[in-house]
Amino acid sequence: MALLEARNLSISIRRGKKYYTAVDGIDFRINAGEIIALAGESGSGKSLTALSIPGLLPSRAKIAGGEILYSSNMVIDLCKTDEKSLRQIRGKEISMIFQEPRQSLNPLMKVGAQITEALELHRDAAIDSAQNKKTANKLAANLLALEMLEKLQFQQPEKIMDAWPHQLSGGMCQRVMIAIAAICRPLLLIADEPTTALDTANQNHILELLKQINRDFGTAILFISHDISMARHFCSRFMVMYSGRIIEEGPSEAILSSPLHPYAIALAASIPCKENKGKPLANIPGRAPPLEITLPGCHFAPRCPRAQEQCKKSMPQLVEAGNGHYVRCFFTEGTNV
Repeated sequence: MALLEARNLSISIRRGKKYYTAVDGIDFRINAGEIIALAGESGSGKSLTALSIPGLLPSRAKIAGGEILYSSNMVIDLCKTDEKSLRQIRGKEISMIFQEPRQSLNPLMKVGAQITEALELHRDAAIDSAQNKKTANKLAANLLALEMLEKLQFQQPEKIMDAWPHQLSGGMCQRVMIAIAAICRPLLLIADEPTTALDTANQNHILELLKQINRDFGTAILFISHDISMARHFCSRFMVMYSGRIIEEGPSEAILSSPLHPYAIALAASIPCKENKGKPLANIPGRAPPLEITLPGCHFAPRCPRAQEQCKKSMPQLVEAGNGHYVRCFFTEGTNV
């Protein structure tokens, strides 16, 4: 049994008085302790997918169908779990790192208080034999927070604990967000574009820290990104999303070195590399269809160089091309799958 499995998951967004499908019947699984990537351009539905897992969808969005089965002590459907039960899971067993650390951190709380808050809420630092449990819990939580900051390579963790968010750099704020997300040693960590606002050096640093958490705690990681080049040495499996559907899935190396779907091929070709130095990067003409427009066939067909009449009339199924590599396309490298 997977740690988490989505079955036929659909998410709708309200625009005006109508709801439109933003994530359309996707299936995926995350195994305990693995790192899996979900990639795609802005608007593909990857962030909505991530937010649906811990029950953090915005008010204008809703789960329209399907299941999100989470297996810890028992199997539960997160789509049907009440808010009180979700709060017991969120932050403790399933944590999330958001795109913008400065916007996610509370500017009116010191860093230390924000890191220890999750511990105090979930009582992971409880010392039941202590006379003054509240004081004991706070001291234990502070010690665990200091240990986590040291693990995340802060040179002066005590100083960081006493700092306000505005006193830290973007990279430091992101490491604080990782500390908050990892402090309870969750089973699943969802990292939604955690390196977007950082320079290359800080991006690599954050990826190494996430790897370390995966190794040390056995935490599974769902890594959301529009930059597929980051996944080659970071994620074991890779899912490519386009217009609300997963259009290719498989081992990371296979997706990046031998992609099958025309969209995934274009994404891989857009990665800068030494071999293409001085040459223009590949680009994908056009844009994904807006939510208000429902196409009967493949949503990528209007932009696809291989599109034929069949592609415009019917949606291809996600089928296995071999060795755990799946693709949603009628025509891959000239072969009818």
